[in-house]
Amino acid sequence: MTGIHDSVAHLRDNDSVAHGRDNSETDATLAEMQEELDRLRNEVADLALIDDLTGVANRRHLMQRLTEECARSERNGKPFSLLVIDLDGFKTINDTRGHMVGDAVLREVGALLKHARRAGDVVARTGGEEFSIILPDTTPQGALQVATRLCDAVRGQSFLAGQKPLSLTVSIGVVSKSPDLRDDVVEEIKKRADDALYHAKGSGRDCVRVWTSALLARRSGRITESLRVISL
Repeated sequence: MTGIHDSVAHLRDNDSVAHGRDNSETDATLAEMQEELDRLRNEVADLALIDDLTGVANRRHLMQRLTEECARSERNGKPFSLLVIDLDGFKTINDTRGHMVGDAVLREVGALLKHARRAGDVVARTGGEEFSIILPDTTPQGALQVATRLCDAVRGQSFLAGQKPLSLTVSIGVVSKSPDLRDDVVEEIKKRADDALYHAKGSGRDCVRVWTSALLARRSGRITESLRVISL
């Protein structure tokens, strides 16, 4: 009888060890699954902030970072700037060379801007042929230098989209965070950058224009003209 009891106890001990090993393996498997799930969630979150054509940030990401940069500037008093970049005559490329060539050009421009950016800069595609760049800790003079360099870089590059290389220019609007901005800071900075871009387009394109208070009157004039046209 003693031998039987010993055998039963031994089997129970082995079963307990095996059961403990199974629990450990299950816990390890669950931990691995959770880790993989977290990784996939992060990838999905990242993809939601990336422009799928060019691989740079999308408009949603830009607006998030612009909001963060405004808050940071309010706290530490440091300047930052925003560039809005529009490809000149891009509609003609789409119309004459096709949308596949147009998409290839957008990818090449995105790659050029990513390559030229400084550490901390945020490059985003914010519209069909429009890109924007946030320049942290950058004064208006510094932003003008960056924008001029980018304008020259695009003009000097031969874009190899399609069978024939083509030339391209860009117009760039520049704005910097100023102390007078207190209400609706993010929206007003974006509007001012658009004002400067509109001025660059009206100055013959292939150029850089920096926002000044004089452009507020031009914005009001454009709004008045738009309302006049709508009322006709």
